[in-house]
Amino acid sequence: MRNSNAIDLDSDFDLRVEQITHFRERGFVKLKNVLSPGTIAHYGPAITEAVKRLNQQHKPLSERSTYQKAFLQVMNIWTKDPIVREFSFSRRLARIAAELMGTRGVRMYHDQALYKEPGGGITPWHADQFYWPLSSDKCCTVWIPLQATPMEMGPLAFSIGSHKFDAGRSLGISDESEEKIQKALAAKNLPLDEGPFDSGEVSFHCGWTFHRAGPNTTTRPRAVMTMIYLDEDMRIAEPGNVNQASDMKVWFPGKKPGDIAASELNPVLYSG
Repeated sequence: MRNSNAIDLDSDFDLRVEQITHFRERGFVKLKNVLSPGTIAHYGPAITEAVKRLNQQHKPLSERSTYQKAFLQVMNIWTKDPIVREFSFSRRLARIAAELMGTRGVRMYHDQALYKEPGGGITPWHADQFYWPLSSDKCCTVWIPLQATPMEMGPLAFSIGSHKFDAGRSLGISDESEEKIQKALAAKNLPLDEGPFDSGEVSFHCGWTFHRAGPNTTTRPRAVMTMIYLDEDMRIAEPGNVNQASDMKVWFPGKKPGDIAASELNPVLYSG
């Protein structure tokens, strides 16, 4: 029997058929016991230290925009910290992403830490793929709390089946997206899946799945690490907005629309 406290990023996770079906039909899936207590205890503090070192947001919460109040956001940590790189390159997590999406393999788009500070505000409704210049929907995000995350900390919540619903896809994270997407989802009668995360539990959601998070009303930061995975064969799309144009320059340096999304910043993390 595997030691539940062992550090384990590379072994295979026993993904069930019904979990794959859940992801594809509902646009997300929450999976318990993906990361061991030992893995979280080893990598969580290293990720937190990297966030403290690399964070560029120092305004008081009262002076920030809604987006800025939602979380401290630090991207591409894998390029700056070797311990975080080990975590972000987890074969275990990358293989889950490939199996959920039905691709032969996945590349890194980027990693990012999302730390919701004590008193941090809501994360408004949005879909991640609004920001990504990608030619298909074969992309997803793994959301990894680095502690048990009760409702008071602002865990991620998902609109069930919203990855098949295109209203609101032109909106980035903002007060406007919170209001307009909420109304559109309610009009479509799409149910909400919300609830706490246990330690070791992670979620995967599609690029077009609408999601949000509540405020952090506790006295502790809500520490979360994420990785975004792309189909190994993904091609870059013509940017559809200024955010996608910026992303193409930052995450696909030297590449152009039509190219495979495979710069030095997009290594293959799993290929079957």
